[in-house]
Amino acid sequence: MTDRPALSRAEMEVARIVWTLREASVRQVLDNLPETRDINYKTVQTFLRRLEAKGYLVSRREGRSLIYTADARPKQVIRDTVKNFINNLFNGQALPLVEHLIREYGMSQEEMDQLKGMLNEPDANLLVKRSVEAEA
Repeated sequence: MTDRPALSRAEMEVARIVWTLREASVRQVLDNLPETRDINYKTVQTFLRRLEAKGYLVSRREGRSLIYTADARPKQVIRDTVKNFINNLFNGQALPLVEHLIREYGMSQEEMDQLKGMLNEPDANLLVKRSVEAEA
């Protein structure tokens, strides 16, 4: 796990736009925000600078603009965010989170079948990941 500071919801929204576009200027990020988002150019610029300072993005100059690209892969950011969440809220245990999600939001029959299939796979990977994460 990389020790990057956690992202706010707004920072995650901006990071997702950069990940989708692969590289983006402030204007491109602003143009790709939902129309319902009332954010100005300077605010987007601030979010991009914060993401760079936190180690999620890097920038390069093109003319008068800064172009931002990802310095952290989305899967790694998701993995780190979820791990942080589980550690902070569920004392590092995944099962209470799964229980909460199922009880609070329910599952369709298709989702239940997928979960059962995953749990029934003779794949030691599920057990190995848990023990490796516990050591980290």
